[in-house]
Amino acid sequence: MAVLKTIVEVVFIIVCIFLTVVILLQEGKSAGLGAISGAADTYWGKNKGRSMEGMLVKLTRLGVILFLVLAAVLNIGSF
Repeated sequence: MAVLKTIVEVVFIIVCIFLTVVILLQEGKSAGLGAISGAADTYWGKNKGRSMEGMLVKLTRLGVILFLVLAAVLNIGSF
């Protein structure tokens, strides 16, 4: 059981690093000066789900889910 716990801890650390990197890669949510000139309504602004920003949001959600599941498994300590 010690080997399984060590493997889960290593995966947990990798998920933490992955989540940190993905969050730091995301852009800020403030519109900035682009909202004044109407640049926020461009093709990329309307299709964020298909852009790099949309992919980063999806990866963040996946990372958070993995983080919570692994944290709960490690916290139970039953193995």
